[in-house]
Amino acid sequence: MMRKLASGRVYLGALIVLIWGLGPFYWMVVTAFRDPDYQFENTPWFTHVTFENFTNAFDTSRGNDFGKALINSVIIGTFTTLAALLIGVMAAYALARLTFKGKYVVSGLILSASMFPVVVLVTPLFQLFTNLGWIGEYQAMIIPNISFVLPMTVYILASFFTELPWELEEAARIDGASRFQAFRLIMLPLAAPAVFTTAILAFIASVNEYLLARLLSSDKTEPVTVAVARFSGNNPLVQPYAAIMAAGTIVTIPLVIMVLLFQRRIISGLTAGGVKS
Repeated sequence: MMRKLASGRVYLGALIVLIWGLGPFYWMVVTAFRDPDYQFENTPWFTHVTFENFTNAFDTSRGNDFGKALINSVIIGTFTTLAALLIGVMAAYALARLTFKGKYVVSGLILSASMFPVVVLVTPLFQLFTNLGWIGEYQAMIIPNISFVLPMTVYILASFFTELPWELEEAARIDGASRFQAFRLIMLPLAAPAVFTTAILAFIASVNEYLLARLLSSDKTEPVTVAVARFSGNNPLVQPYAAIMAAGTIVTIPLVIMVLLFQRRIISGLTAGGVKS
């Protein structure tokens, strides 16, 4: 009886978390498929279904260029993820495998960087990129995004590298491989699940960034977060919520599908570092 009650509490808790997390997403999808004339209707299921909102989302006649914004987000997210992985993999390996002076100071600095509030960086970054002539360019958003996702990248990969067996690396060194060859040919393939997990999380984090992108982008380089926020409709006095929800659905569903398809790898990458070998 006690086991059933405990199991029931677990399922109840999971259901509450599921509703809390997916409720806004469900309402966004419902509104996305609802006729704009009924966008403020609060019926919790699909009514007045139409695809007009998705057409309006890609309509450029009102100054919206959602298609271009999607491409910009992919460009920013891809370059941010690649750069963060390139730097983060090597930094994580050094923190996990090497012994050097100031190792824990470096770890602390990386952790403190992840806690630094973004809003404090807005003014100095705007001034810096203005002086460099980068306002409205891709690098003005990619470089700050790298600094935001890099601490997460380092800590996920460092915890994974720490748990990998040293014997494999030592065996490769005995066979004549250099430290870099042992890292590239032996350790890095073993860390593939964690690298894959980090890549997905870094890409999602960079695509979701809004504050700096709003101030540092231009009409030609703005990502979807900025483009959706400034959607305009037929009536300048009425916000086109239905079209905004359609745009949000277009952006969110591919990310949800990607996470569902690779959830096993994501979970294994996040939990592998916490399992003792």
